[in-house]
Amino acid sequence: MPARRKPTVAAKTKAAPRAKPSKNLGTLVNKYDAAGMGRRMKGWNPPTSGPNKALIGLQTIRNRTRDVVRNDWAGAAGEQRWTTNLIGVGITPRFDKIASESAKARYTKLRTDWGKVCDADGVLNEFGQQTLATRCFIRDGEIFGRLRYRRSNSGLIVPLQIQLLESEYCPLLDADTWPFLPIGHRIRSGVELNRVGMRVAYWFYREHPGDNVGSASISTDRLVRVPADEVMHVFEPKRAGQLRGVPDFASIITKLRNVADFDDAVLERQKIANLFTMFITSQIGNGSGADVDPLTGLPIKTDMDGPIAGLEPGTSHQLLAGEDVKFANPPEAGTTYYEYMRTQNMATAAGQGLPYELMSGDIKEISDRTLRVIINEFRRYCEQRQWQVIIPMWCQKVNDAWVNAGILSGQIAASDADALMNVKWAPHGWAYIHPVQDVQAKQTEVEAGFRSRSSVIGERGDDPETVDKERKADQEREKKLGIEAMQPAPGQGGEPGADGDNIAPGEYPRNEINTLIASVGKLESVVAARANEPRPEPVVVKIDNHVQPPPVTVNTTVEPAAVSPTPIVVENKVDVPASVVNVDVPAPVVNVAAPNVEITNEVPAPEVTVNLPDRKTTSEITRDRNGNIINVTQTETTLQ
Repeated sequence: MPARRKPTVAAKTKAAPRAKPSKNLGTLVNKYDAAGMGRRMKGWNPPTSGPNKALIGLQTIRNRTRDVVRNDWAGAAGEQRWTTNLIGVGITPRFDKIASESAKARYTKLRTDWGKVCDADGVLNEFGQQTLATRCFIRDGEIFGRLRYRRSNSGLIVPLQIQLLESEYCPLLDADTWPFLPIGHRIRSGVELNRVGMRVAYWFYREHPGDNVGSASISTDRLVRVPADEVMHVFEPKRAGQLRGVPDFASIITKLRNVADFDDAVLERQKIANLFTMFITSQIGNGSGADVDPLTGLPIKTDMDGPIAGLEPGTSHQLLAGEDVKFANPPEAGTTYYEYMRTQNMATAAGQGLPYELMSGDIKEISDRTLRVIINEFRRYCEQRQWQVIIPMWCQKVNDAWVNAGILSGQIAASDADALMNVKWAPHGWAYIHPVQDVQAKQTEVEAGFRSRSSVIGERGDDPETVDKERKADQEREKKLGIEAMQPAPGQGGEPGADGDNIAPGEYPRNEINTLIASVGKLESVVAARANEPRPEPVVVKIDNHVQPPPVTVNTTVEPAAVSPTPIVVENKVDVPASVVNVDVPAPVVNVAAPNVEITNEVPAPEVTVNLPDRKTTSEITRDRNGNIINVTQTETTLQ
């Protein structure tokens, strides 16, 4: 019987117990660093605020923003740049849906006449109100407009006016119960909401609370309820469910203040440094006494802190015996001042959504191509605000109210209401960044069929129908007055190289090429009629001394009979293949590179006689499927 094996150490050793799950295992998960609460982030604990709870302190933000706009160039420039680019001279309505030309002209005139008196304050016209409303929207974050319907005997063409109300007119009032508040409705930030959260009314002060010399408290007798369909509230919500607007400067207003303080400090430091020039000290008395000013001889003026020394630039002061002065040595503005201020202003411009170059006018070390990219991006942002904020929240509501008031007053037919409300808005067109290239690009797009002329004209803020009528009127007036058209035809006088300058030897001038292309449709019949005609006798070419003659090709070392004309290659620059001339000439063949002969008016031009042998000319014409000539080949053969 085999002996039993002695158990190994491993067999005697007990199995190690399994590790217990850690109680903090739930913290060992992947997460964003921004959500961590470690050493770097534990001091950052922003509150969890809703879109309207975060508006606490909104009035303070407005007050500081207005102070920045009043007293800081960066704030004033930001407000002005945004207003100018969003509105320009005005966003114009066009009633393109009205089929009748007479009715369209009548409604357009009616709207223009009403726009002159639409301001309830009697100050601005319709486009001026657009500008002021946009200025308040940028500066205060919002603007209210109230529709004020007038009586039929008010003298207005359409009994309607618009009253602009600053944001303070609507208090930041929160209430679940209020006098005359319908059951189930509530007031949040001055806006009345119904059971389902729809805006049904706004509560306004009867007068601006900032101009009221009495109490600024909110009371029932100072507020009036205005239905929401009579109010235009223009603001740009940044969070879903946001009821009121926040100024554009909210995120940069602190930086604007600090940068302005830094700039003032540097300026004051330089002014103070300019005051001190020289002080004279003496170790012995001058006999004037301790209470006498050695400079003026008058008693020393003192205040609570000691003697007062009046200082002016470029002066020297003598001190009393034993006195000395020690100056503070603040750092100079230095070479980094410009870069620091430029960097800070770039940050404040970006916070406003403005290009720094546009806000400050500083285009140092920037190319026109880079500037074009910057401006195009800014214009895209402007168009976003135009079509998502200004037009739907202000312009369209004003137009709809105007149509309704016009129907009630009998100025507008009820059958035209839908067509007038479906208005086409035309913002003020952008100026060309590069006038030549921009116009050529748009012309090419129209010619290629990528867009229409109407879209190009409308992009400029003009009415295509009006432009066409003006063009027709100009043509009729020029024809009546006998004025010839000054504008060159496309592809002729106005194009580079069309005047025949800079023509290489052996090439036709551009204008002759265009003439050939214009008459290419007649080439087939002309060639058929003259194909078998003999070559004409030598022609005497006379050059008028009063006209600059073209270069003349003359080779005096070669007999005329042995001259073979250089093949003429026509380069067609208007997408038509150039004519190719094949010339068969018996040997010897000499290609002559003729020098240019300069002929002045002081010497009579010589008569040049060229004898050429009789030749037979044949032509081959290639057409496309539409019958257009795409290639013409002429072959000349010398007759034996």
